[in-house]
This record gives sequence, structure tokens and C-alpha cells, in this order.
Amino acid sequence: MPALVALEGLDGAGKRTLVGHVVTHLADRGLRVATLDFPRYGRSVHADLASEALSGAHGDLASSVNAMALLFALDRADAAVDLRLLLAEHDIVILDRYVASNAAYNAARLHQDVDGEVVTWVRELEFERFALPVPDLQLYLDTPVTLAELRARAREADEDRPLDAYERDSALQVRTRELYLQLAERAWMSPWRVLDPAVDPGAVADVLALSCEQDGTPGR
Repeated sequence: MPALVALEGLDGAGKRTLVGHVVTHLADRGLRVATLDFPRYGRSVHADLASEALSGAHGDLASSVNAMALLFALDRADAAVDLRLLLAEHDIVILDRYVASNAAYNAARLHQDVDGEVVTWVRELEFERFALPVPDLQLYLDTPVTLAELRARAREADEDRPLDAYERDSALQVRTRELYLQLAERAWMSPWRVLDPAVDPGAVADVLALSCEQDGTPGR
């Protein structure tokens, strides 16, 4: 059986870099690996509307927690067919952000904890109503907020991409980190592992390869 793995983390946590190294290690082991990033900016009208709202467009859209969460959820719902095709054709599919990001960020915006209403609403919306596949494993890259902010600002300068409203809100990032840790502690929807920002990508690849072996997927 293919393994669906979601990697979560704050803006600037280093998820993209880690995914790249892990994919290389897994490919060297003969495993077929695919990746998909959420939100799918530039590919999804819902993701682009959310991005524009966080940059000040579309009136008061960004002020509505549920409206923003719905846009990000619709982006994933639109990708469901592609995601299932990737799972059918690969041993491991690694997602850079998934449903837990909606739960963490929006609970943090509302100053709720893991038992709050919005976490339940996100679960029911995305996994039940939209029937998105549940990840087999979720990883949280626990980069300190100050370091993640420095990286996000460096990326802003290098890529000439202004920080959005979430990225500029340090207090929101602090609360979001706490929500991610709560989700991990509860093993929300599936098993979680919390990763140190200095984690060895080879060690992460070992964990993912083992998950394939346990599911009966041999290395190729």
C-alpha cells in the first residue's frame, strides 16, 4: 500500500528544503516518490484568492476565519483526484502542508486550542465532507518561531515576494506552533512525529521507508 505523508510547519520552517533531501534519499533506495505542495498557488483559483486576500485584496475576506479556511480546503478538494492518482502510481507521496495546517492556523487565529470548534469543523469539512485521504503519517518540523521568521524575511528579499498577513503576525505564528504541538500530542487523525529543525533527512527517509515496508510495499 502507498504511504501518504504530510509535512507541517510554520512559514519559513524549512519544509521545502527537507522534502527535497528526503526525496533524494528515498529515490536512492529505489522507492517511487511524489510530492505535492499546498496551497497550490498559481494552479488553483481558490489558493490564489486566499493569497490575494492575505495581501489585502477582496475587501474583508481575510478577516473571516471560516472563509479563508474554506478557500484552502477547496484547493485541496480540487486536488483530490490528482492526489489519488499519485498514490496509485507511487510508493510514497509527501505533502508540503495538508489539512492540519488549516486546523492549526485557524484555531490559532481564533485563540482556540485543539479541542476548539474550528479544529472539529476542519476535520468534518475536509476529511468527511470532501472525503480527502487521511495521511498515514504526519510530521511537524518544529523550527523556532524566531528562526522561521528570519527565513521567511530572507525569502521575501530573495524572491521579491512580500510577506502575507499570516507571515507578518509573530503572535499568530507562536500560537500556531502551540496548536501544531497539541495536534501532534493528540495524534490527530494519524500518528505524528515532531522533528528537530536540524534533523538528518536520511533519518526521516528511514522512517518513511520503514512505513512502506510495514505496509507491504517493497523497495524497487
